[in-house]
Amino acid sequence: MLTYEENELLTRVTGDAPMAQLMRQHWTPVCLLEEVDEPDGKPLRVEVLGESYVAFRDTKGRLGMLDELCPHRKASLVYGRNEDCGLRCLYHGWKMDVEGNVVAMSSEPEGSPLMDKVKARSYPVEEWGGFVWAWLGDKDEMPAFQAPAFAPDENTPVSILKIRIPANWAQIHEGQIDSAHSSSLHSSTMKPARVESAAADEKSWYRPSTDKSPKMQTETTSYGFHYAAIRKPIKNAKANNYLRITEFVAPYYSLIPPNNNYKVASVIVPISDDETAFHFIAFGGPNVPSTEEWRAFNHAVPGENLDGKWRSKRTLENDFLQDREMMKGGHFTGVLGIPNEDIIMWVSMGSRVQRHTDTLGASDLAIVEFRRLMVDAAQKVAGGGKAIGTESDVPQADIASHEGVHPKDVDWRTLVGTKNSLSAAE
Repeated sequence: MLTYEENELLTRVTGDAPMAQLMRQHWTPVCLLEEVDEPDGKPLRVEVLGESYVAFRDTKGRLGMLDELCPHRKASLVYGRNEDCGLRCLYHGWKMDVEGNVVAMSSEPEGSPLMDKVKARSYPVEEWGGFVWAWLGDKDEMPAFQAPAFAPDENTPVSILKIRIPANWAQIHEGQIDSAHSSSLHSSTMKPARVESAAADEKSWYRPSTDKSPKMQTETTSYGFHYAAIRKPIKNAKANNYLRITEFVAPYYSLIPPNNNYKVASVIVPISDDETAFHFIAFGGPNVPSTEEWRAFNHAVPGENLDGKWRSKRTLENDFLQDREMMKGGHFTGVLGIPNEDIIMWVSMGSRVQRHTDTLGASDLAIVEFRRLMVDAAQKVAGGGKAIGTESDVPQADIASHEGVHPKDVDWRTLVGTKNSLSAAE
């Protein structure tokens, strides 16, 4: 259980909040590449960590991200004209290029010296793994961009769904690293089966275990932490364990144990204290579904399940369109799609969980570790220290989750590499 003050440290992600400062010491995935793929296309409002920016691709295909408001009279550049290698404000015709240089001032006399004195604030960006990544911190302290574990190279297939959720980033992360809930909440999609290891098809995911009460063990790493959910397998339970090992790579993503066809990750980026951009990813593996197939499998299709701003049409106000007749017929939740089931839980908690009032059990060990780790990390940054993960010597491309049936004498830490760990807890 956290104190009220610790919960504030964990959940506040705007302005000068320590957690916001921590996140700005990392490259941040601010939007999907598909949202800014068209040269001279519609500018995109980017909202992250309580701030608003504008992203656009210019005539030559170069990507830029600026503060949303024009440096002149602070009108929004989201509504500007993206043309001739610059973004032109509608108000007075000032035009900025991808680096923030003012290249035209329609309202000023020709040859005005003001053009050389004014510059819109621009942000370094990288295009990788289906995302636009931006550096939002001090440019003098900007590290080289590092490929994330879910896109270790340019050839890794990556399919992403996106949902904008009215809930704080931390409760969504806690849902993603909570292996115990999947045996209940997702039981109609994640089904026990007599398979050798986790498997998937176009209808469901399958696991070689009926055990709903896993034993949890955690281990801190230089980049975050990982944990094992240890279950009894269906076959030969006396000799074997079924292990599911999840990786948390602070502060933005987790690697969920894979199946026979593809690997899974979640990328969670705060929009504000009370809203989050959630991304669920299928990547790598021999049979990665296409983006369209992935979104259909998870019932997160823009225009069908989501509106034009990536918000779910299932809301607290319409009871998430839960189908009680479907529940009577045997479906556990009455809602289709793994993320949609999670969203009911996250949103129904309120936009920011008051963790000083909740009650944790043995299956919540990973939640305890996440809270401890990130509160300590925020306190360190508040004291002038470096953010968690920024001094890690482990290439993110080398980090991987794991699942499988193993003999009981196998230590799960040997399956992920104990050289990356700092300490252990059980």
